[in-house]
Amino acid sequence: MTVVAIDGPAGSGKSTVAAALAARLGVSHVDTGAIYRAATLAVLRAGVDVRDPIACVRVIGESVIGRRDGRTLLDGEDVEADIRGPEVTAAVSAVSAHPDVRAALLALQRGQVGDAGGVVEGRDAGTVVVPDADLKVWLTADPVERARRRAAERGEQDAYAIGVQAADLARRDAQDAAQMARAPEAVVVDTTGRSVDDVIEELAARAVERSRG
Repeated sequence: MTVVAIDGPAGSGKSTVAAALAARLGVSHVDTGAIYRAATLAVLRAGVDVRDPIACVRVIGESVIGRRDGRTLLDGEDVEADIRGPEVTAAVSAVSAHPDVRAALLALQRGQVGDAGGVVEGRDAGTVVVPDADLKVWLTADPVERARRRAAERGEQDAYAIGVQAADLARRDAQDAAQMARAPEAVVVDTTGRSVDDVIEELAARAVERSRG
């Protein structure tokens, strides 16, 4: 069984790297961010205040959230597209900041790890979700590179779009600061200027080495 925890700020490449690494290792990909986004969507649909932890936990407790084949489900509905929209993106940091919300979703996140293991990505995967992971990684990238990637995801390449994304990522970093925790033993991997294949090669080699050790 091989478990890898990948943490880091938004735009560092976590989702892309985690999905590719999981496929390479033949284990499940656990996107904790998608789970928080689905919880946020449930809260928004219920019309409750995202700043109210009691109301958020109540709504989440009444919802059925899951992941299957790389898709996110809320009460049986495929909401993968919905959770990536601007409304959820703007609210997810507020919802996920509530300690009781994080505690309520912890068992679900851990349960997504398969019998063969998993690659778990998030903000505190290595410190809270899977603290006994074989390999812990802190994925990072230059702020300008992170902004450029986010703009490219939206089909935008001009300087203005990159500037907008840079400001948004700075806001997200500030909001997520309380949840972002780098494990002391985590390997720091800077993806700036590196291809996904190059990063995967490094992490796959490290994961195999750690699991054997």
